[in-house]
Amino acid sequence: MSEIVEMLMLDADERMGKAVTRARGEFATIRSGRAAPQLVERIQVEAYGVPMKIVELASISVPEARQLLVTPHDPTNLEAVERGIRASDLGLSPSNDGRSLRLNFPPLTEERRKELVRVVRQMAEDGRIAIRNIRRDVRKDLSSSEGDGDLSKDELQRAESELDGLTQAQEALVDAALAEKEAELMEV
Repeated sequence: MSEIVEMLMLDADERMGKAVTRARGEFATIRSGRAAPQLVERIQVEAYGVPMKIVELASISVPEARQLLVTPHDPTNLEAVERGIRASDLGLSPSNDGRSLRLNFPPLTEERRKELVRVVRQMAEDGRIAIRNIRRDVRKDLSSSEGDGDLSKDELQRAESELDGLTQAQEALVDAALAEKEAELMEV
């Protein structure tokens, strides 16, 4: 295999891996009835005059299966963190004890579970689309290398079939993560 092909394949593998990781990270933000710190880590809060993520301002722990405890590092940010959580799309009402916030997660209804499965499927499709876009970009690079005379037709065909195999493997990882999340969401 030529250096160009090897370099393009390594780049594609790395970028596709990042797309899979991003899809898994998005799945973690979907509430499954159990408390998980990832549900609130990305919520934006206005603190010190700039928007910051909750994870930068507070420690998040799971004292019980359906409860999160958010304790700001600086107690002056407690109200800002509370406002950020209330403004988020999680639909949670934090209880404030003066030092920390407790977030109680009620059990999900069947209808809400099905709605969340649809959201997760869309996230998975976005992940697969990102992987396919990477494949398209690499194919374009391979074709231009072949047009420049750096690759023969046979090398191009082998590289494209290797790229297709890599794409299918990465899409399978997204599908496996999707199946796992769907099972978790439908678990009562």
